[in-house]
Amino acid sequence: LKMPQIQLGTFRTRGPDVETAITSALKAGYRGIDTAAVYRNHTAISEALDKVMPQLKLCRQDIWLTSKLAPRDQGATAARAAVQTVLQELRTDYLDLFLIHWPGVQKLPVDDPNNLILRMESWKVLEEFHKAGTLRSIGVSNYTIPHLEQLLESCEIVPHVNQIEIHPMYPQTELVEFCTKHGIHVQAYSSLGQNGIKSPLFSSPTVIEIAKLLNQTPAQVLLRWGLQRGHTILPKSTNPQHIEENFALDFKLSSSDMEQLDSLHKLNSTKFAWDPSTII
Repeated sequence: LKMPQIQLGTFRTRGPDVETAITSALKAGYRGIDTAAVYRNHTAISEALDKVMPQLKLCRQDIWLTSKLAPRDQGATAARAAVQTVLQELRTDYLDLFLIHWPGVQKLPVDDPNNLILRMESWKVLEEFHKAGTLRSIGVSNYTIPHLEQLLESCEIVPHVNQIEIHPMYPQTELVEFCTKHGIHVQAYSSLGQNGIKSPLFSSPTVIEIAKLLNQTPAQVLLRWGLQRGHTILPKSTNPQHIEENFALDFKLSSSDMEQLDSLHKLNSTKFAWDPSTII
C-alpha cells in the first residue's frame, strides 16, 4: 500500500468548508484525506468526494482515506460497532487506514487500569477487520513509548502507523526513534502548531529567515521539515490558496536549515495538543 506523504487534515472542518477544502485539495493534487469520528464530518466528506471525484475522473481507489476510533468507543463491542458506523458514514466498504485516536477512554480517569484493558480490546478488533481486508492498514495515534511497549507485547499485528504531534518546537525525537526501530511509520499532525497564523512557529525568526531565503512561506518551510524527516504530513486548511501552497513542497531544505529547525525546541519547547503521557 502506498500512502500519500501529504494528506489533507480535516480537524475542525465542518459544513460548507468541507466541500471547499476537498475540492481545492483534490484539484491541487492531494490524494489522501485524514478524518476521525470525533471530527463529526464523515458524511460531509463522503458527499464532497461523491461530487468532486467524477469531475476529476477519480475513483475511490485513487483516494487514501483515514479515520479514527473515538475515545468513547474503546473496547471490543463498541469498537466493532464504531468501525461499521465510520464505513457507513464515509459510504465505503474499506478504509486505507484506521487508527485508535487516543490511548485513553472517554470518562475514565487517566490512572484507571481499564484504559489499558479497553484499548487492547480495541486493537484486537482492528486486527480482525484488517485480516478481513476492511481496514487495509491499522495504527494508533497519540501513543507514547510506554503505550506502544504495552501494545507490542501482546499484538499480533504491529501498528503500521503512530500519528503524533510533531513540529520543530516539539520534535518527539525519542518516540520517533522508537517507532522507526519497530517499523511503525510516523504521521505528523499540528506541523504548523495551532491557531493558524497566530502560531508561535510562524513568528519564529529562524522559520521566517529560512522562508525568506528560499522564497517560500513559513508554512511551506515547516511542512517541508516534516517531509524531510520522513513523516507523512497532514496540513489542515479551508483556504484554497493555502491548501495549494501546502502541497507545493518540491524544494529542499539544506542540512544547515534542517539543523537550525531541529534546534528550535531547545529555545522554545511547546506542545499544542493534549498530552497523552499521563494515561496509564
